[in-house]
Amino acid sequence: MKKKQKMAKVARKTKETEISVQINLDGAGRAEIKTPFGFLNHLLQSFAKHGLFDLKIIAKGDTQVDEHHTIEDIGIVLGQALKKALAKPIAINRFASAIIPMDDALARVALDISDRPYLVYQVSIPKKRQWEFNVNLIEDFFRAFAFNAKITLHIKLEYGKDYHHSLEAIFKALGIALKSALTKNPRLRSFPSTKGKL
Repeated sequence: MKKKQKMAKVARKTKETEISVQINLDGAGRAEIKTPFGFLNHLLQSFAKHGLFDLKIIAKGDTQVDEHHTIEDIGIVLGQALKKALAKPIAINRFASAIIPMDDALARVALDISDRPYLVYQVSIPKKRQWEFNVNLIEDFFRAFAFNAKITLHIKLEYGKDYHHSLEAIFKALGIALKSALTKNPRLRSFPSTKGKL
């Protein structure tokens, strides 16, 4: 019997943005990311590659007004897609963490597929003369993602001199931790909770 893959497609259109996300949690790390921000595309590609998720994101927004709407809404729709693809988690690990280095940077991510949305974000982005977009908005992306996926997410940048390396390490760590949390545990017969379910 062929295993049913955990997949979802979610689209969201407002007066400010238009976002569509397709995700396959049982993928091979293939990514097609088209947002107005080349660096964000790169970060999301790293997330998909190391999480082994097939991910397609197409995003447009009122970037002439502000970057915030588009970046936050991408987090909203990606979180909704993850929640939808996961559907009814049964015997998954649930908890996972990853500590990932990238040259000068070291990032730590811990998460719980809990149905209890929460974000702890302890990240100080190294300064740069000019960013493609305000990278401090990445916190809003992660908050939108965590609350719409209904996961508990802790992110800490231990250190890092380069903003690119720092953020890429975080996105890689998220992909790796999420992949581990979603992995089926053959020793489990139900969701790992004293309640027996989410």
